[in-house]
Amino acid sequence: MAQPTLFIPHGAGPCFFMDWTRGPTDTWDRTAAWLKGLVAGLPERPKAILVVSGHWEEPVFTVGSSPKPPMIFDYYGFPEETYRLRFDAPGSPALAARVRELLGAAGFPTVEDATRGYDHGVFVPLLLSTPEADIPVVQLSLRADLDPQAHLAAGRALKPLRDEGVLIVGSGMSWHNMRGFSPAFTAKSQAFDSWLGDAIADPARREEAIRHWDQGPYAREAHPREEHLAPLFVAAGAAQGEPGRVAFRDVAMDVAISGYEFG
Repeated sequence: MAQPTLFIPHGAGPCFFMDWTRGPTDTWDRTAAWLKGLVAGLPERPKAILVVSGHWEEPVFTVGSSPKPPMIFDYYGFPEETYRLRFDAPGSPALAARVRELLGAAGFPTVEDATRGYDHGVFVPLLLSTPEADIPVVQLSLRADLDPQAHLAAGRALKPLRDEGVLIVGSGMSWHNMRGFSPAFTAKSQAFDSWLGDAIADPARREEAIRHWDQGPYAREAHPREEHLAPLFVAAGAAQGEPGRVAFRDVAMDVAISGYEFG
């Protein structure tokens, strides 16, 4: 059975693994609970997970091919214990090669990186979703131009992985404005979130909406730069022609955030 594809909110730094002091202590509890139930909600346990994180950009699509990826603690100013987190899921050079094969067949130049580790867009949510770290994980970079059409096409190229037992996950945030987490942005975030949920639901118009995502209400306030939205483009492309739905929705740090499932 084909796996769906997902776009997940990965929170704020290591927010799930610390006492949250930047707002109500339960700010991230609902997101954490949803992430913890992700694998159980799939049609079957994935053979591997391919993650596109908003924290890795390269000139061309680049695939992590280390069999034992290290940790990248790419967040700053958090409690010391959050820099001791461990996520020891194995990599998969075979899956990395398959990703490059599929992207290459679609005309994309690719590179592999045999040394890069898991950034926090990978290990923070997956420590909740796969706490035993027993499913191989491969990370795919964004392309630094963040072109929606290219990322949709990359997703389409990767679609066969779903029939091979691979779960494709875009990891980012549906709202990501570092100066826009306050009550002044609540209504704007809800307007953008509502528009995005409607846009991804209809496969007949989804790709056109994504290509012009910045025309959505308050789009550039939601994403002054779209690196945290671009992983959604890949997840949506890998489910071309199939339904999309809002799988999770909450208000955290005064703004609406959502997770989406395709397929």
